[in-house]
Amino acid sequence: MNGIKRAMATITTAEIPTLSLLYHSKKLLPATVDSASEAPISKPSESFNDRVGLIRGDITKLGVDAIVNAANTQLRGGGGVDGAIHRAAGPELLNECRALRGCETGSAKITNGYRLPCKKVIHTAGPIYNLHSKEESARDLAGCYTTSLQLAVDNDCKSIVFSCVSTGVYGYPSHDAASVAVGTVRKFLEGEQGDKLEKVAFCTFVQKDVDAYNYWLPRFFPAVETEVESDWEEVEAGSSAENGPAT
Repeated sequence: MNGIKRAMATITTAEIPTLSLLYHSKKLLPATVDSASEAPISKPSESFNDRVGLIRGDITKLGVDAIVNAANTQLRGGGGVDGAIHRAAGPELLNECRALRGCETGSAKITNGYRLPCKKVIHTAGPIYNLHSKEESARDLAGCYTTSLQLAVDNDCKSIVFSCVSTGVYGYPSHDAASVAVGTVRKFLEGEQGDKLEKVAFCTFVQKDVDAYNYWLPRFFPAVETEVESDWEEVEAGSSAENGPAT
């Protein structure tokens, strides 16, 4: 019974584990580069690690300023995360989406959250993965993240959580998508408006996405020395499997 109540409870922004916390509790391992062919590691930043988060679970239970829905270009709801968000928000969400007259691939539009615990829903239309045009797919996917982050800033949203855009039926390989997603967020945070966001988090659900973010986050947001000291005590907040990457 306790497990059911926990799964159904709203998770606040503060309860979403930051990368700093995940490094401290050893639930996220620092990146290593064993060969020249592996992805380079960005410059460590404790400030970024305190503001970027990762959680595995149901994005419809997150009580943040904005969640990002992996939508279709018609904004009419669908399967997967899109359908779950529409069901949790109620019919009012679809009514508002209809008035938006769709969304171009690589762009995003914002609505109210209605019955969801979040204030806003940012709907982004991710690309259908094209193996023969990887550059175009990556450009469109990066546009999804950049536009969503800008919408959050423009609408005074201090916290935003992304679903895994395009990695479901749209066929985008999870590792490739996570690389674009995390890299784009890092670039935005480094920009002029990055300091307007207090928390940017990624919400995973299936194992392939969990593995991808466990790999790419430590490369774009490496641990700083104090976050991986061996004498840190285990941190209770966010220590369950639902609140961090699975091992």
